[in-house]
Amino acid sequence: MELTEREVEILRLMTEGLNNREIADKTMISIHTVKAHICSIFTKLKANGRVDASVKAVKLGLV
Repeated sequence: MELTEREVEILRLMTEGLNNREIADKTMISIHTVKAHICSIFTKLKANGRVDASVKAVKLGLV
């Protein structure tokens, strides 16, 4: 379960409460790509949603 640098970046922004559009604008990638990264993050962390992923990220020291 290793996240890419981009996934960690998106996870951090997601944990800060940014929505997909805000993450896309901040990282200069498409909203479709943001959604793909978030799906990958959920799979790798075995998370059931944004809050679950954020909690697991904090526990793992990713954010």
